[in-house]
Amino acid sequence: MPRIMIKGGVWRNTEDEILKAAVMKYGKNQWSRIASLLHRKSAKQCKARWYEWLDPSIKKTEWSREEEEKLLHLAKLMPTQWRTIAPIIGRTAAQCLEHYEYLLDKAAQRDNEEEVGDDPRKLKPGEIDPNPETKPARPDPVDMDEDELEMLSEARARLANTQGKKAKRKAREKQLEEARRLAALQKRRELRAAGIDVQKKRKKKRGVDYNAEIPFEKKPALGFYDTSMEQYDAQEPNFKRLRQQHLDGELRNEIEKMERKKDKQKIKKKKESDLPSAILQTSGVAEFTKKRSKLVLPAPQVTTFLFSTVCSAYSRSGMTFLAC
Repeated sequence: MPRIMIKGGVWRNTEDEILKAAVMKYGKNQWSRIASLLHRKSAKQCKARWYEWLDPSIKKTEWSREEEEKLLHLAKLMPTQWRTIAPIIGRTAAQCLEHYEYLLDKAAQRDNEEEVGDDPRKLKPGEIDPNPETKPARPDPVDMDEDELEMLSEARARLANTQGKKAKRKAREKQLEEARRLAALQKRRELRAAGIDVQKKRKKKRGVDYNAEIPFEKKPALGFYDTSMEQYDAQEPNFKRLRQQHLDGELRNEIEKMERKKDKQKIKKKKESDLPSAILQTSGVAEFTKKRSKLVLPAPQVTTFLFSTVCSAYSRSGMTFLAC
């Protein structure tokens, strides 16, 4: 009759350590993969062990008075709903149930004022614990079984493997390709030393050559008119890449900045050439003395000879000319 392996039982220290390392590597969603490292535990048992005992967020300290009051109040409001009560208190469901029963036993013992003998909830010798996931782990023996040693070595090897199958295959293929290239290079050198010149054949690339052709090009269908004689403007070879600022033009603050810069340069030049006027301009004095320029009159357009001729013409005609 074949040996039937029933998964479960008391958790051991090695199994707890393997489970912690597996959760660190695989996360809290791949329990089947984690359970494959533990031969005696199923995926459901691994998940229950993590959430009931090994999770670092589980409180294992003594119960405070406030927590006990909250537990009794919530147990009265929601009887037997330990999965709902547990996150409110901040403990696990098994811890809440166990402590609630402990409080009830303590209250009953105080009312009856007599010591209770054997607790029926305690396990007798030979009985199997129905909830081993909520109990501390059993320490490892000095001489471990062969099954446990094999499980430990297998888990260590699998958890130490940081590369997956694909990465290993890629590295192996790369190594083979490099060895093949070095062998071909050595062969060509030997043939060249023997006086045989071998030209290296270029491999034909299968597929689309993106440098030589346009991929997935679809030429447009011929239209009704002949366009062979049309002339197109050649593309400007030295074109510049357009930016957003070229399209938007110069901004107002940039224009003002340039104007201020120009004003500073003008004032600097004026200080070098005409210092008093520059001081007056920069000091902000209202009255600014202007240099008066000379009065420049236009040259006369009528000559004296022309003027006397007009006067004589007026006198002959009998008309008087005032200017004469």
